[in-house]
Amino acid sequence: MPKVPLIAPTQSNTMWALDFMYDTMHYGRPFRTLNVIDESNREILAIEIDISLPAARVVRTLEQLEEIHGLPKAIRLDNGSELLSAVFMGWCEEKGIELQFIQPGKPQKNAFIERLHKTYRHEVLNAYLFENLREVREITENWITIYNEERPHSSLGRIPPRDYRAKAENNTLRISA
Repeated sequence: MPKVPLIAPTQSNTMWALDFMYDTMHYGRPFRTLNVIDESNREILAIEIDISLPAARVVRTLEQLEEIHGLPKAIRLDNGSELLSAVFMGWCEEKGIELQFIQPGKPQKNAFIERLHKTYRHEVLNAYLFENLREVREITENWITIYNEERPHSSLGRIPPRDYRAKAENNTLRISA
């Protein structure tokens, strides 16, 4: 299979990326995160945190994102059981969302979310000893705000994701007007 570079779309809601992470509280209790980003502007749309995140919870998270952002044309994801479930795949089909599954064992094929994972792991999950899920959620929400609204991203011309999205939307409006 030829190597093809992963190119970010230029418009919001063209391609979202979705993936899970695992971690533990300081006393060993595991938890999971469901991470969702818009590849066009690297904006974190959601990091859902809980002990269990089954397919129905993934759908509920996407429904909440639909109310805020609309839905993407496509989602890039791996072949996890929650994402291969009839519940998730049926919902995406009903909504007209194309699913772009990466090649098994090739996380680099989902590079935008993997980059987010690296940053989130380093700056949040590995930086704190968590007592409970509430604490993980609060620290994560604060971090997402900084990541999306304040932190410049070199891949976006040294501006934060929300600013990049606003500029892209304004340019699109000017071009089409």
